[in-house]
Amino acid sequence: MLKIEDHHLLPEFGTNTWLVWDEASREAILIDPAAPSEPLLSRIRELELKLSLIVNTHGHGDHIGGNDFFKKALGAKVLIHPADAKLLTNNSLNFSAYLGSPLQLSPADILAEDGETISLGSHSFTIIHTPGHTPGCICLHTGKFLFSGDTLFELSVGRTDFPGGSREQIQTSIRERLYILPDDTVVYPGHGPRTSIGMEKQNNPFVRPLS
Repeated sequence: MLKIEDHHLLPEFGTNTWLVWDEASREAILIDPAAPSEPLLSRIRELELKLSLIVNTHGHGDHIGGNDFFKKALGAKVLIHPADAKLLTNNSLNFSAYLGSPLQLSPADILAEDGETISLGSHSFTIIHTPGHTPGCICLHTGKFLFSGDTLFELSVGRTDFPGGSREQIQTSIRERLYILPDDTVVYPGHGPRTSIGMEKQNNPFVRPLS
């Protein structure tokens, strides 16, 4: 069984950091560690999880700030899409310099393209490239679960007014890559509450399905 916990490591930005693990094998991944966190590190150790991978859905500072902390503590590797790889080490591109808290992060260990998979015990996650918020935005899909990063939110979408953003791209990404998933797919976004594909297809005012 897949287990999922939401941790808020950077409350001022409302980023969802998702801890996901396979209950049988205890293998785990951490999605978008927003900041260093001793409580989350203690939680991972308390659960006796084997954290092998840190996944950045994109390279903005409020999603990557904890990369090196968890990598050093647990030996996990960092994964990002190639199009966002330079954001990890460029504080102008990841906005951490602009926000007054410049990061000192290592490059990614793994550059993952669209369609590649991540194994977690008996579960397999497919990487879906969804450019629009950033050029290298990705989502992770497994079974009835989608981790949508800053591509799709409850009744909203990721901002497209940052450098590298594109309103047309994010709409295409959502319509052609996410709205094709089953309506009962539960969406775990990078900010805000959970939603579902069916809910967004029916009600999201920013992206309507094409007839």
